[in-house]
Amino acid sequence: MLFLTLAMLVSMAACGSAGETAGSGTGDEEGKVLNIYCWNEEFKSRFTDYFEKPGLVPDGVKVNFVITPNQDNAYQNALDEALLNQENAAGDDKIDIFLIEADYALKYVNTDYTLDVVNDIGLTEDDLSDQYQYTRDIVTDSSGRQKGTTWQATPGLFAYRRSIAKDVLGTDDPEKVQEALANWDKFDQVAEKAATKGYKMLSGYDDSFRTFNNNVSQPWVDKNNKIVIDPNVMRWVEQTKLYTDKGYNNKTILWAPEWAADQGPAGKVFGFFYSTWGINFTLLGNSLATPESEGGKPEVGNGIYGDYAVCQGPQNYYWGGTWICAAAGTDNLKLVHDIMYTLTCDAATMKQITVDTQDYTNNVSAMNELASSDFKSDFLGGQNHIALFADAAPKIDMSNISPYDQTMTEQFRSAFKDYFDNKVTKEQALENFYTAVIEKHPELSK
Repeated sequence: MLFLTLAMLVSMAACGSAGETAGSGTGDEEGKVLNIYCWNEEFKSRFTDYFEKPGLVPDGVKVNFVITPNQDNAYQNALDEALLNQENAAGDDKIDIFLIEADYALKYVNTDYTLDVVNDIGLTEDDLSDQYQYTRDIVTDSSGRQKGTTWQATPGLFAYRRSIAKDVLGTDDPEKVQEALANWDKFDQVAEKAATKGYKMLSGYDDSFRTFNNNVSQPWVDKNNKIVIDPNVMRWVEQTKLYTDKGYNNKTILWAPEWAADQGPAGKVFGFFYSTWGINFTLLGNSLATPESEGGKPEVGNGIYGDYAVCQGPQNYYWGGTWICAAAGTDNLKLVHDIMYTLTCDAATMKQITVDTQDYTNNVSAMNELASSDFKSDFLGGQNHIALFADAAPKIDMSNISPYDQTMTEQFRSAFKDYFDNKVTKEQALENFYTAVIEKHPELSK
């Protein structure tokens, strides 16, 4: 399997600085093909609706989306191979833009394969000043250069079933429900109470993981390349084992059909930890009795549409997001600048994306404007969830991210699933985690 290691990436520094690489052969002459590497259709739809349709793509430029699904690391493998060939590729074959996720952002950000959005691309500090700080921190390299930008902010909330909350707590009011779930001890108490009424508090093993993991006090790897397991991650292990043994969850795993079904009309689960995109795209779709693909409409009366609401939950967290990076060697610097500015800096565009799609966008002023307006979500029973997201987003802290986050989180959850299923002891699960991580990253140690 092809994998672009940090060492391989950093080696590009020997071929010249990012600015030198980007500038070679560009001058005032822009390329005629814009190559965009990504893993699904999400960015393509944003690009089409808010950049291409308004007529912002220059005449004569062909936009080429190279989409490789994420499964089995296929997207990163394809991207890595293309980046390794970037220097020798013909102008119209070079990557101009590629997209990354937070869990592996530093793998690309801390290299010369990504351009500085200020010094190389030309976005100004004023252009970027209204973005949420954490979205900038995720793509800032070890030298303090911002190497990507995003149209999304993805603070997380706890989405709960109104009807179940009424049965368990006697109210579905978001403020009252938040009081009942304000910390993990209270959350556990509600889980116990819900069980007496025949409900599960969570669907499965992974549901609360990110909420715990986003609140660690140190990175997964220390300065000596030793693996660090934060107490807050072990708190997730303890809670999940308790919930599994006591029947407070359904033993599902993230994205499994059973997990999705728990969010639908037949589900008996109190709630789900979801961020912005998850509520409007995944949870809404799962709530419908007749899916839109079969002619169903997203409206009250179809399944449990309207029976969800959101509250902050026990801890602040984020989940997901997609960042746009400019590839060193691009021959479309001006066009890349215009795309980044329009889709991630222009307040009017950002506000319109939220109004049209209910996706939460990366502009503090635009989101605060909607938060204090009469904006509402019919799916959430008329609630203005933007107000809760606007309160949560500035509190997100990315100071403890590391280049190893994707491997760590995947392997940790996988190893401890066997513990939750009573196949191994907690100690054995920990050993299996260390073994799996060190096999992937021999430079690390226990």
